[in-house]
Amino acid sequence: MGKGVIVYTTNDCIECTMVKKVLTEEGIPYEVRDISKNAEYQLEVEKYGYLGVPVTVLGNKAVKGFTNELKEIIETAKKS
Repeated sequence: MGKGVIVYTTNDCIECTMVKKVLTEEGIPYEVRDISKNAEYQLEVEKYGYLGVPVTVLGNKAVKGFTNELKEIIETAKKS
């Protein structure tokens, strides 16, 4: 369940913390990629068309922020 969820984040990002909290509460495992510690992660975020974080990725779907689209990723992750 939740295999393949990635959250791009930084330590001082309140929205990032909210995204991780919701994923944890929903029981969805995820990998954290801190863009402030690895420049390659920033390039990955840009590849999805975003400049900032949080960006949550599952498969080929990426969403920025704490939005309704995040709910779609959560529901998909629960089914996988």
